[in-house]
Amino acid sequence: MKKIVIVDYGTGNLRSVAQALTVAAPEADIRISSAASDIRQASSLVLPGQGAMSEPIRKMRENALYDTVIEALRSRPTLAICIGLQMLFDFSEEGPAAGLGLLPGNVVRFQPEDAPSSGGARYKVPQIGWNRVRQSIGHALWKGIADSSYFYFVHSYYAVPENPGHIAGLTEYGRTYCSAVSHENLFATQFHPEKSAAVGLQLFQNFINWDP
Repeated sequence: MKKIVIVDYGTGNLRSVAQALTVAAPEADIRISSAASDIRQASSLVLPGQGAMSEPIRKMRENALYDTVIEALRSRPTLAICIGLQMLFDFSEEGPAAGLGLLPGNVVRFQPEDAPSSGGARYKVPQIGWNRVRQSIGHALWKGIADSSYFYFVHSYYAVPENPGHIAGLTEYGRTYCSAVSHENLFATQFHPEKSAAVGLQLFQNFINWDP
């Protein structure tokens, strides 16, 4: 039986991620945990997240989880969501704060004043609601999901990867920005699959079956 650990570092949205994973894979052992032993024994990891990027990193350091999580992220299939995606990079303007440094690049804030919408109104920050994701690479986690499907977003910041090859999905919101990344055993989404209805459940099912 696969053991999927949702890393608990004090952010919200843990329960909804666990519920969606349970629907997608009722046979799996899915648990929310801040125990280093669970993280070490996990078949796969999920890094969830809402709020500011600095908080989960601070909590991991306080709870002596930082090194354990870094080690696991280097080898276990991992799905990172929203703040989880942003944490993978070097640095965020929010705070500002250092990230985990697993992927080169930074996280920046939307600047809606630079990009009026087609009707002349300004884009609101944060971006809240449904938006399309254009798949920029073929990937196992996109299986069964039509290109340019709608997913649900809630965020004010987005990642700018240094390596364009790490970009797995793109979205338009005043500008074209990276909304999904992939590298080896890591896949991450700026959107929330747990709030994205059928396409979100499909992505979770793909993640459960993913063997990078």
